[in-house]
Amino acid sequence: MDKSVLLDWYHTMVLIRRFEERCDHLYKFEGSIKGFLHLYIGQEAVAVGTIAAREEGDHVITAYRDHGHALAVGCHPNHVMAELMGKATGVSGGRGGSMHMADITKTFWGGYGIVGGQTPLGTGFALAEKYKGTDRATLCYMGEGSTNIGYFHESLNMAGVWDLPIIYVIENNKYGMGTEVSKASAEPIMIEKVKAYRIPGERVDGMDVFAVYEATKQALARVRAGEGPQCLEMMTYRYEGHSVGDRTRYRTKEELALWRDEKDPIRTLQLECTERYGIAESEMLAIQEQVMEEVEESVRFANESPYPDPSTLYDYIYPVQEEPLTLD
Repeated sequence: MDKSVLLDWYHTMVLIRRFEERCDHLYKFEGSIKGFLHLYIGQEAVAVGTIAAREEGDHVITAYRDHGHALAVGCHPNHVMAELMGKATGVSGGRGGSMHMADITKTFWGGYGIVGGQTPLGTGFALAEKYKGTDRATLCYMGEGSTNIGYFHESLNMAGVWDLPIIYVIENNKYGMGTEVSKASAEPIMIEKVKAYRIPGERVDGMDVFAVYEATKQALARVRAGEGPQCLEMMTYRYEGHSVGDRTRYRTKEELALWRDEKDPIRTLQLECTERYGIAESEMLAIQEQVMEEVEESVRFANESPYPDPSTLYDYIYPVQEEPLTLD
């Protein structure tokens, strides 16, 4: 593995972690971020590893826990933070907020606020690419809780019937809101569900960016070879609540400590970099310091940015039909 690639992964994962921690503080104590806020802390290896494996032009769409994916595809932290604050300089012009970030220049179609609602949209991207005859694939992310939604089953059935070029990435962080998987899903192993649609599935250690990258790379190769849709169940863990209003009383301190102390994805990557690839700890520390500067700069940029002009309220939406339609 090339050193520059490893350091880039490390930079992005640390950026996501520190960015999200800063967002948490901005929401709870400064009131700069309003509405809902779903943090990605603990799941950094999934977004970074999967997106590192994609090729330019591949589509990315996810759910409302989308800040990490936005940063992983290359959205600038300044514009992501500005979007969180509803500013005009945000990645979606301040119109999307936390749950609806998108950047079409990176074929990142954003987060989606309705549970499972992004699944048929991702399936539609894959259908469009197959119709056009390209080799572009789609990475469609979702939480394990959304596999109980009708959208999930309808989408996978269509993808299976039409052999669509899509990878369904299930980020299994053990809890759908406050409910443990086995208490909400009759089948607690997500890849067993996809077998009904003849879609091959694989469970992956979602706390190991190397495992995530390799599994995604291989799945994308199968998709491009015409083998149809794939499913990757990323076994990961969110350290914070489902959203900022969730105090995680349904989890024990021992469980949380186990994942933080023994399975942390950033710590795992850091040990690989220093012990296996001989990267100096000083280089890792320099990246950490750089990230803190980037995060604080994003806050400054967002605070100094203007809110969207009220006169633009109706921009980017369909105009109202002034004359009623009549049928001849």
